[in-house]
Amino acid sequence: MQLTFTEMHTPTVGLQIQVDRQLYTEQSDFQRIDVFECEEFGRFLTLDGYMMLTERDEFIYHEMMVHVPMAVLGEKIKKVLVIGGGDGGCVRELCRYQHIEHIDLVEIDERVVAVCKEYLPGVACSLDDPRVHILYQDGLKYIRRIEDEYDLIIIDSTDPFGPGEGLFTMEFYGNCYKALKEHGVLVNQHESPFYKGDALACQRAHRNIVHSFELSRLFQAHIPTYPSGHWLFGFSSRGVHPVRDLNPDWWNSLGLETRYYNTNLHKGAFYLPNYVQKLLEKVEE
Repeated sequence: MQLTFTEMHTPTVGLQIQVDRQLYTEQSDFQRIDVFECEEFGRFLTLDGYMMLTERDEFIYHEMMVHVPMAVLGEKIKKVLVIGGGDGGCVRELCRYQHIEHIDLVEIDERVVAVCKEYLPGVACSLDDPRVHILYQDGLKYIRRIEDEYDLIIIDSTDPFGPGEGLFTMEFYGNCYKALKEHGVLVNQHESPFYKGDALACQRAHRNIVHSFELSRLFQAHIPTYPSGHWLFGFSSRGVHPVRDLNPDWWNSLGLETRYYNTNLHKGAFYLPNYVQKLLEKVEE
């Protein structure tokens, strides 16, 4: 019998992968967790039937979430907060920077961390780093009590429904602003601008962020297994600019080996297609 994973991106368009094996399944207190294995993408993690990452292309997402703000703020980043991201991919990339002193990972579902440690060790390989402190809490509630504490906040959330819904609200982004130091930066996954439903979610998130931050810019990457393959990220601050304040000489001097990110691509990622610019301008006004 052939096992197939299907995720519908619209009522008539979807992603279909022929599965070799289902390695794990569980209904946690928050969501259904599945790990599959296939020929093209290796092992992949789904939550409530939605693709979270694959071994084949996860490096694109995690490198862009982490190295973009790191190449801007550099050694100013000492303390980092990651909300969501229980798979450990963002933590893995952060731990490559020796000057980072402290990383708080706030993940609502303890089982996601445990499952990824067992079945996706190449992604979760740095979760036991002594600088990493895992807090099994609701990120929305956690951030309410934090003020002027983090140099970088990364919102590695699921889509804006279910457990991740509250991480796209105006209240949440306002609390992130309060939790950042004056030079601090917020980076968030910003959905896809291509399909209508995703584009509306992208607009709502952008509207809520620009309400809270003096500067907010979006950047993009191509991730094959995400809806349409065209994915956006947000870079928000009180004035730090993601391109003008880029420090390519510092970042390149580190000699980090990356598979997707580089400082030339960094600049180009912020030049968005016209249809995306128009989508954002509608809510910026």
